[in-house]
Amino acid sequence: MDSAVRNFGEPDEVRPAGNGQVSLMEVAGAPVMKIRFEPGWRWSEDVKPIARTDSCQGNHLGYAISGSLGVQTDAGEELTVAAGDVYVIKPGHLAWVIGDEPFEGVEFEARTAQEYAKP
Repeated sequence: MDSAVRNFGEPDEVRPAGNGQVSLMEVAGAPVMKIRFEPGWRWSEDVKPIARTDSCQGNHLGYAISGSLGVQTDAGEELTVAAGDVYVIKPGHLAWVIGDEPFEGVEFEARTAQEYAKP
C-alpha cells in the first residue's frame, strides 16, 4: 500500500519527555512525531537526562500547531518557533517553551522520530 491515513488518536508509541510527551507513528513507512511540551519545559532539564548529550543532536523538520518555542543553537543563533511556522532546526541546539501555552507541533524526520526522548 503506497497511500495511507493515520490519526494521532492511535499512535504507535507515546514517550514521556519530562514535562512533555511525544507521540510516534509510521505512515506508509514514514515516521511522524507529534510533540507537546508544557509551559516550563526545557530541553536541558526534561530531555538532556534521557539523551545524555550537552545539546539536542536531532534534526527537526516540523510544523508548529500552537504555542511558542525558543531555540538557541550551539553557535549562539536564537530562533523563535510559533504557531503556524514551518521549521528546520539542525543538530546542536537547546529549546524551551515560551509563555503559558503548551507548544505543539508535528515533525517529519526519520532519525528524530525514532530516537527522540528514547532512553
